[in-house]
Amino acid sequence: MRLAVGNLERDLHPVDLIEQVANGHDWSFERTAEDEITICVEGHWATYHIAFSWMENQEALHLACAFDMSVSQTRRKELLKLILAINEKLLMGHFDFWEDASSVIFRQALLLSGGLHPSNAQVENLLINALDVCETHYSAFQMVAWSSLSADNALQFALFETKGNA
Repeated sequence: MRLAVGNLERDLHPVDLIEQVANGHDWSFERTAEDEITICVEGHWATYHIAFSWMENQEALHLACAFDMSVSQTRRKELLKLILAINEKLLMGHFDFWEDASSVIFRQALLLSGGLHPSNAQVENLLINALDVCETHYSAFQMVAWSSLSADNALQFALFETKGNA
């Protein structure tokens, strides 16, 4: 059952706005199709590959943020525990593990039903949230993937905050 009353024409394609934001930040990007753009952003821990896709049928702007993280078969169970623990605490978006590619990605979407246009602030907040969440949790993923640390311990270490300066 569809509740929205038809699609309204958009003056500006949502992916066009993302291209403008990427240009404004001097981020490298590639417009792979009319409905898709990929942006590379250098973070503190990794280079993040952020793909935006406009999904016309759902009227949603989908973001997928990936980073290089090879996970051995023996550590995948613990990695999935870590993903569940992190996702329980997130307000927006979630992490997934893609078995075929053996990679972790962060995903979220912005619904724009009824022909709504995304604002610069919405697009920037979508990007900033994805980058913040990935940067915050990258070290936990790394600890689980490359050591024998448990998901709980890795998450505790990653979220440990220091106060003051030495």
